[in-house]
Amino acid sequence: MSKILPHKIFEIYQDDRGRKIFTKSVLPGKAPFQEEIVNEKGVEFREFNPRRSKLAAMVMKGCTNAGIRAKDVILYLGASHGYTISFISDMVGKEGLIFGIDPAPRVMRDLVFLAEERKNIVPLLADANHPEEYLQRICQVDVVYQDVAQRNQEEIFTRNCHLFLKPGGYGLLAVKARSIDIKRRSKDIFLEIRQKLEKIFTVIDYKTLDPYEKDHCMIIIKKK
Repeated sequence: MSKILPHKIFEIYQDDRGRKIFTKSVLPGKAPFQEEIVNEKGVEFREFNPRRSKLAAMVMKGCTNAGIRAKDVILYLGASHGYTISFISDMVGKEGLIFGIDPAPRVMRDLVFLAEERKNIVPLLADANHPEEYLQRICQVDVVYQDVAQRNQEEIFTRNCHLFLKPGGYGLLAVKARSIDIKRRSKDIFLEIRQKLEKIFTVIDYKTLDPYEKDHCMIIIKKK
């Protein structure tokens, strides 16, 4: 039986072979996405699948600092059904808080059900393209995490970081190249977006996410 050990990324754990990553569950006995549960010395860990989450893929690709800490306040743009947000819920812990934004009522329903059990998640039915919709409903945050498959992904991210991210806070942008331009090479799109972000923020990490996610990269920034 593999042991569960702390990963170099805060609030992430790994097996002793480094093949799987986990978070320490804030809600033992629950596996909302049928994920593997490992119990070690009375502590429950949930397997974080890199083929289902860009954040997990980024960790598996060698990220050295995801910017997420226990007790952080997070703005999550593109929360969807809540897979990744459930693991960030574990990472920030019961004293942390996550505002989950999504414009789709169907997925928001799933997120509401998740938030009923995970009290550190606040679901908000809103469009990340229009942060004025939630400007008065959230506070300044330590981290902005974005996974929005729209053509203007970089503009949405930059605007939300300007409005809500604290100075010195971190931003994680998952870029889906095919949502921006299906004809251009993904690497060219990634480079262009990285260069735009470097003019405004400090880019601290950048990685393509293959083989876990094709035509995706993640860029991690720190606000000056």
